[in-house]
Amino acid sequence: MSRNGFEAIIVGGGIVGAACALELARSGVRPLVIETGEIGGGATAAGMGHLVVMDDSDAQFALTRYSMQLWDELIPELSSDCEPLPSGTLWVAADEEEMDEVRRKQSFYAARAVHVEVLDERQLREAEPGLRAGLVGGLLVPGDGVVYSPCVARWLLERAVELGAEVREGVEVAGLAADGARLHNGSTISAGIVINAAGCRAPELTPGIPIQKRKGHLAITDRYPGYVNHQLIELGYLKSAHSVSADSVAFNAQPRLTGQILIGSSRQFGVDDPAVEQRMLRWMLARAIEYLPGLGSLSVLRTWTGFRPATPDNLPLIGRVTGQQTEGGAVWVAAGHEGLGITTSLGSAMLLVDQILGRPSAIPVEPYLPSRSIAQHIAHYGEDHHG
Repeated sequence: MSRNGFEAIIVGGGIVGAACALELARSGVRPLVIETGEIGGGATAAGMGHLVVMDDSDAQFALTRYSMQLWDELIPELSSDCEPLPSGTLWVAADEEEMDEVRRKQSFYAARAVHVEVLDERQLREAEPGLRAGLVGGLLVPGDGVVYSPCVARWLLERAVELGAEVREGVEVAGLAADGARLHNGSTISAGIVINAAGCRAPELTPGIPIQKRKGHLAITDRYPGYVNHQLIELGYLKSAHSVSADSVAFNAQPRLTGQILIGSSRQFGVDDPAVEQRMLRWMLARAIEYLPGLGSLSVLRTWTGFRPATPDNLPLIGRVTGQQTEGGAVWVAAGHEGLGITTSLGSAMLLVDQILGRPSAIPVEPYLPSRSIAQHIAHYGEDHHG
């Protein structure tokens, strides 16, 4: 233990850093969490809080499925302000090509013991009467859900503090080394374990890791209880989510426990300005109205943007980074989760702490190791790319 009493430093107070802090504290390691802004105020606040099993790749499925099992254990413990809602996910198919994707997903999930239901056009309208006519069907994943992620991040850290962790907000870190963190005020904090969970800022602290920030817009309505029953996502979302250059939007509507409706989603690379862009907002809302025509008559209370840390292969970086990427040794990283950071926060924390403490992991860690991305993707971004 260092002379200040901390055995680990975690830079980043979003939901991933908070989950890492709690798992370390549960494992008998006393962490200090350092957050530049407010807890849960970065990428965590830019997410929709959707807890979802995804199947873009076997590695993505493994991490989201494992994480969902951990969420199933945690949700009964959460405080009411975390707003857990067992909404399920309803993937909406607009045409027969997308119904082919429904059937593919159904086969994939069923083979891996995830309960799903294929809905035809009539069943889809019964499940969500507000959807427009002419949609051909969908896939319901009943085990998915929704949480209010900023409050979950705070809840996780409160539990960690009860176990000996400390949290410092409004403190900016200038650099990381294997034995501690250098602050902007010139002081240093020492610890034997250093974790970079700084989201979009992670490449500034660990140069060379392939993370690029992706801007997204969100809008939330007034309270309309029962207007939407499930987390609704168009299957076209998968196409836009994989775009690495062009701006894109997709229909994504989420019921909240408050009766509000959270509307997404947009994606932009190469944008640094956090301001709401009316062009993107109008485009995103118009796409939502294509699926839920009645949305056009509802009142939107708030719109905002955020940046999400993305990697080229859509998998997070979870593990040790060595060599020139640090100021003299190995630093651990848990970042690059993009739109799945809320879902995978718990699984990511377990996999990282398993590696730190030398414990066996529930799923293989190799697909998420930073070394795989640095080796495979450094040419994609260039050595001087810092997100």
